[in-house]
Amino acid sequence: MAGTGGSGGPIGAGALAGGARSKVAPSVDFDHSCSDSVEYLTLNFGPFETVHRWRRLPPCDEFVGARRSKHTVVAYKDAIYVFGGDNGKTMLNDLLRFDVKDCSWCRAFTTGTPPAPRYHHSAVVYGSSMFVFGGYTGDIYSNSNLKNKNDLFEYKFATGQWTEWKIEGRLPVARSAHGATVYSDKLWIFAGYDGNARLSDMWTIGLQDRELTCWEEVAQSGEIPPSCCNFPVAVCRDKMFVFSGQSGAKITNNLFQFEFKDKTWTRIPTEHLLRGSPPPPQRRYGHTMVAFDRHLYVFGGAADNTLPNELHCYDVDFQTWEVVQPSSDSEVGGAEVPERAAASEEATALASEERGGFKKSRDVFGLDFGTTTAKQPSPPASELPSGRLFHAAAVISDAMYIFGGTVDNNIRSGEMYRFQFSCYPKCTLHEDYGRLWESRQFCDVEFVLGEKEECVQGHVAIVTARSRWLRRKIVQARERLAQKLEEEAAPASREAPGVAVGGARPPLLHVAIREAEARPFEVLMQFLYTDKIKYPRKGHVEDVLLIMDVYKLALSFQLCRLEQLCRQYIEASVDLQNVLVVCESAARLQLSQLKEHCLNFVVKESHFNQVIMMKEFERLSSPLIVEIVRRKQQPPPRAPSDQPVDIGTSLIQDMKAYLEGAGAEFCDITLLLDGHPRPAHKAILAARSSYFEAMFRSFMPEDGQVNISIGEMVPSRQAFESMLRYIYYGEVNMPPEDSLYLFAAPYYYGFYNNRLQAYCKQNLEMNVTVQNVLQILEAADKTQALDMKRHCLHIIVHQFTKVSKLPTLRSLSQQLLLDIIDSLASHISDKQCAELGADI
Repeated sequence: MAGTGGSGGPIGAGALAGGARSKVAPSVDFDHSCSDSVEYLTLNFGPFETVHRWRRLPPCDEFVGARRSKHTVVAYKDAIYVFGGDNGKTMLNDLLRFDVKDCSWCRAFTTGTPPAPRYHHSAVVYGSSMFVFGGYTGDIYSNSNLKNKNDLFEYKFATGQWTEWKIEGRLPVARSAHGATVYSDKLWIFAGYDGNARLSDMWTIGLQDRELTCWEEVAQSGEIPPSCCNFPVAVCRDKMFVFSGQSGAKITNNLFQFEFKDKTWTRIPTEHLLRGSPPPPQRRYGHTMVAFDRHLYVFGGAADNTLPNELHCYDVDFQTWEVVQPSSDSEVGGAEVPERAAASEEATALASEERGGFKKSRDVFGLDFGTTTAKQPSPPASELPSGRLFHAAAVISDAMYIFGGTVDNNIRSGEMYRFQFSCYPKCTLHEDYGRLWESRQFCDVEFVLGEKEECVQGHVAIVTARSRWLRRKIVQARERLAQKLEEEAAPASREAPGVAVGGARPPLLHVAIREAEARPFEVLMQFLYTDKIKYPRKGHVEDVLLIMDVYKLALSFQLCRLEQLCRQYIEASVDLQNVLVVCESAARLQLSQLKEHCLNFVVKESHFNQVIMMKEFERLSSPLIVEIVRRKQQPPPRAPSDQPVDIGTSLIQDMKAYLEGAGAEFCDITLLLDGHPRPAHKAILAARSSYFEAMFRSFMPEDGQVNISIGEMVPSRQAFESMLRYIYYGEVNMPPEDSLYLFAAPYYYGFYNNRLQAYCKQNLEMNVTVQNVLQILEAADKTQALDMKRHCLHIIVHQFTKVSKLPTLRSLSQQLLLDIIDSLASHISDKQCAELGADI
């Protein structure tokens, strides 16, 4: 831990050996929030599944069940249940079961009367039952008796009993290709197709007691999705999400979320996605979407006459899309993997890389380090699923299973695929800096704004890292303050302004900015801390005008990223009701690009007549009216739109540069690592660590210096730099030996989740190689991580021919060399000793 004198404890509770429990410096009021709120991880070494790996599982044999599409799958315990669909000739109503542990198929046991054969129905799990609603029934071969259904069936997994629920009262209209989910003990049905038109209604029914329940139509409000069918729904963070689907001419790639509590829909905006960042998936239908952790995963479907097979991931917390890159062993079978430390040539390790070289543990085997080899068995040449539509997906534990669907040339599939999720805790970098901005703790600069001289406080470290223009203003203000203090011969004139001396808090640095008003400047400051601004509320012109003022500041302060963000927000918010107000404001503020956008919007054929009949048009300035008329008569030539756009630098990029030297002149605290000083920034440390926050809030060391340790162990300089990279800009990639030092850092420093520890865990479990085993042995010895030390010695013994050639061996301490010799002596057999003696 950091502090002026603390004692430490074990590196990993129950996994790494060490001393007593950690104690915090008594003068610091500190709560280990990380260890209390999240699971404290331990190291496990056993079989692993590669993160983001697609694996082709045994297909369903024809004698068990037909290949199919338009079916449903649900997950219950360790099995996937497949119901209904069609095989291209007939509709089906069989129930298949796939055991995910045994990877075996069978027909599920059933009794009672099952639902009639059908497709485009829905199926959900509630308690120990599966519920099937609606769908399309009839004879597709003869095209007779085809109709939609609104019946509801229950299948009990324990007994195999099918039962139809007979519901009294008003019923939903019969439908197929709808969305369904379970939330708060109720089945929720949304939209679909009734045989004549697409729907947009919503119904719900309680599933606890079929004798007392009834269907209720839900009164929806907000931005309700267009009537649609053949779309998926998923529940995440207590909200239901709907993405794309068939909606006629209105088909879009919009993502909508539904709040169950107030029955309100909201379209998720994409205007915050800057050009160059991953866009949402193409519009599509017949795709799947599942929720896992804080993510939604979209796969397949028909997208503008193509069948893409990319897996798209949406982060619900950060509202960003990305295409998930499959692990390398999803694509190529029988490939050599980089040689891992091998203790035996007899067992096999499933080894490959996630984006950062990490893997997901499939089973927990305590601290059994097991055996590994450098080769893996040869899977099929490709394990990536091909593009398809009308397939189905479900989640069991930390993996997604996809079955069936229609592939090329209208062929039905009987394939089953497994995709391994990653589930690392989210990066809290933006939230942590945002919390610092909201709390206004440790502020050391005050901006005096506009003619009213309104004041907004902030932090020199964040502001100077993000904005060169504001950085120059702060430097000039510091120089003026230093000159003033020198002239007044004040005692503090010998100290740099903004640096804490003797534990005293320096006065706020005042920086005057006459060209900015308080409200837009606060929005700009929020962006500097979080890389985000609040999206304008629909129909609120004042929100759009505020973002225009922010846009003006972004241009003045040369913040390219904020400039692009504001433009996208404003252009997306322009509509018939506000276009004239926005256009006039853009002309007044001399925002030429926004003015151009508004003029082009006004003169569109579908807009022009409505706009010129508005009262606001009569009140426009004469020059603007003339410009609109001339634009309508003679539109200007269209400028090429493929010009590269400078989107500026992100919060992560700026904080990285700041740590690497750009922020050197603004350091206000010194961290001492084994007597070696490392200048740093209080505000950044306090934002990311509740330990430092408590320290700086309660007291400051008199000399402005803080000793760094993790328990009783002082990390290496390299490991300490890795920790600073995590603190400043969220970097988690590091050598395995650094991970050993930092495994307990989230606990001791009170990081706001155990993301760093999760990556350290994966790094240690999977990346001990012959090349780095000696460095990790040294780190394990220093941290008293006895289990890891034994593991390293085990590797060294079994790979000694290769390890002995490493130059690092000669720089080991005498004690570690003796440990290696002792391990070699313990493992060498009597026969080998005799052979060795004969050679001598």
